[in-house]
Amino acid sequence: MIKKQLIMEKALDLFAKQGFEATSVQQITEHCGISKGSFYLSFKSKDELILALIDHFMMQITSDIDYTVRNTNDDKKLLYEFYYTMFHTFHKHSDFAKILIKEQIQSFNEVLIERMHNYNQLNEKIILSMIERLYREEVELIKYDLIYCIKGFMSTYLQLFLFYNVPLDLELLSQSLVEKTNLLARHTTVPFISQELIEMINQPMTEEITKEQMLEIMDKKIEEIDESIEKESLFLLKQQLLEPTLSPAIVKGLLENIRNHPHCKWISYLLRRYYEF
Repeated sequence: MIKKQLIMEKALDLFAKQGFEATSVQQITEHCGISKGSFYLSFKSKDELILALIDHFMMQITSDIDYTVRNTNDDKKLLYEFYYTMFHTFHKHSDFAKILIKEQIQSFNEVLIERMHNYNQLNEKIILSMIERLYREEVELIKYDLIYCIKGFMSTYLQLFLFYNVPLDLELLSQSLVEKTNLLARHTTVPFISQELIEMINQPMTEEITKEQMLEIMDKKIEEIDESIEKESLFLLKQQLLEPTLSPAIVKGLLENIRNHPHCKWISYLLRRYYEF
């Protein structure tokens, strides 16, 4: 295992037990069995480590729900699949989700808050695309309110099973939220959130990532991943970015190969957006 990954996994154990603030770099290095010097070769500070964990966690969620929205062809199943995927992904990463929800206000510096804001914007765009696809002009005046209603459902129900040990029936929960969302979409008549307000809230807007930045990410992942079909697929996708020769069907197949690898989900998400798949 690469040392950086080891530090992230061991630090997560401590953060889950003690929280961000109460966990020191000294404790992390002792738990990892490494020196402080080795730690600082991987991360400049504890904040940088926390940011890396947040990136990993949010990349999993964003990539998973984006894939679901883009690849669920049946509109009748789309909202259900969206909720199911979102809660399932949070459940898989529940230890870190608990820490993030409990401690983000107390522990985050300005850089961390901005990063979370950027991920929030990306997820709002995915939700908006789903709303516009499902309800079309029917919700034109209230679609931004609907985004916040969906986010409110997600946040409130997440806390039920993260902090109150409520048994998680993903199918029932997803069905229940589909019904509630449809009722709001079809019967809400008084909008509050306008496009102008959304633009004000979302300033500065998230910058689109460049092809050069994607290539840089891919180089890093190719170096990190052990020999595997994911590594080979990632290399071919990099070559495709540099010199396009493959058909769209092959590119889709290569993206499918890397989609479920935890360290490839983000580049898979970025490439899907780049190729508009």
